[in-house]
Amino acid sequence: MMNTDLHVTIAQELEAARVSRNAVAPLSERWPEMSVADAYAIQQLGLQQRLAGGARLRGRKIGLTARPMQKQLGVDQPDYGYLLDDMVFSDGATLAADTWIAPRVEPELAFIMGRRLEGPGVTAAEVLRATEFVLPALELIDSRIANWKIKLVDTIADNASSAAVILGGNPILPSAVNLRHVPTVFSKNGEIVETGVGAAVLGNPVNAVAWLANALGAFGVALEEGDIVLAGSFTASVPLAAGDRFSAEFGTLGQLSVAFR
Repeated sequence: MMNTDLHVTIAQELEAARVSRNAVAPLSERWPEMSVADAYAIQQLGLQQRLAGGARLRGRKIGLTARPMQKQLGVDQPDYGYLLDDMVFSDGATLAADTWIAPRVEPELAFIMGRRLEGPGVTAAEVLRATEFVLPALELIDSRIANWKIKLVDTIADNASSAAVILGGNPILPSAVNLRHVPTVFSKNGEIVETGVGAAVLGNPVNAVAWLANALGAFGVALEEGDIVLAGSFTASVPLAAGDRFSAEFGTLGQLSVAFR
């Protein structure tokens, strides 16, 4: 692994990029020796910086759940990042587009944990038992790496490119719906831009949450009661700009929207 001092330096650079909204050159080009373990160490340091600044951990997000994206980055598994209290918004929110560098929006499901869940060995059935309810959600992703020129280690170090989440207000018991078959119709400014289904997320969004619990468990970290877990996008992400409005319909799970000024 790279040395700890370099991890700290890179974490500070990414945090400065987030605050200033000035992207940095790809990490993977400047440090080709960076490993996945290095990238997660940098991400953890970034989390510690945010917590030390007064932010509160609200949950986790899972990325790279779609097979085409995995193929594009040459990986065979997802990645994960963290969600903080200042990243969470409610259905119908209007947000300032210039808060971020190159933001994009994608539709997902959010699992709200009803009890602690710790790997290894977590199964999909255990995820269902531990989930209090699921919500429709929109994730806002952003890259502190210039022009989204990322490889796997870039996005992991950069908090899996997570920026914000908008949560719907229609909680559904996971046992009340087949999450594999949940559809989404994703619209921008009133026009449909993407459609998808839950099966696009590792075959079932529940599988993604089980993967996350087991990945975190390897580091002695658990999903805690009340945690928000974003399971991964149903569709490709769509760029946003000031004046845009996005909405997503999720069948029996309802719909939600977000606007940008």
